[in-house]
Amino acid sequence: MDEKVSAILEGYKHDETFLVSILQDIQKEYNYLPKETLLQVSQSLKLPLSQVYHVATFFKAFSLKPRGRHIVSICMGTACHVRGAQKIVDRAQQRLVINPGETTEDGEFSLETVGCLGACALGPIVVIGSEYSGQMTVDKVDSLLKKTSTSSGR
Repeated sequence: MDEKVSAILEGYKHDETFLVSILQDIQKEYNYLPKETLLQVSQSLKLPLSQVYHVATFFKAFSLKPRGRHIVSICMGTACHVRGAQKIVDRAQQRLVINPGETTEDGEFSLETVGCLGACALGPIVVIGSEYSGQMTVDKVDSLLKKTSTSSGR
C-alpha cells in the first residue's frame, strides 16, 4: 500500500463520490496516475477497477503515463491556429526534441497540444504549469522554455 495514496484516500474518508478529486490529488503527487495507485483506489473505494480506469481515461487532464515536471500546453484552437500556433508547436518540438504527447528524457518537460484554452484574445497561447503566456511567437517560446528550464535548475 502506498502511504501517500492512503493519506489521500483517508482525507476523502474513502468516499467514492470523490473519485475525480482523489485522482486529481494522486496525479498532483506523482504527475500521472500509476497503475498500482489505481488498483489501490479501486480496492479502497470498493469500485471495480474498470470504473476507476474509465474515469482516469475519460478526462484529458489525467495521464496514465509519466509526465514531465513542466507540462507545456499549446493551444491549437481556431483563433490560435490562424495566428500561427503550428509554428509555436514546431519550435517547441525542435527545442525539447520531443513530439506532442511525449516527455523529455530527463523528465523535465512534457509537450501537449490542446483544442482550446479559453483565452482566444491572447492567442497563440502557451501554458506551462499554471502560467499563461499569450501572443506567443517563435522567439518568445524559446525564451519561455529557457526561463522555465533555468528556474527548475536544468
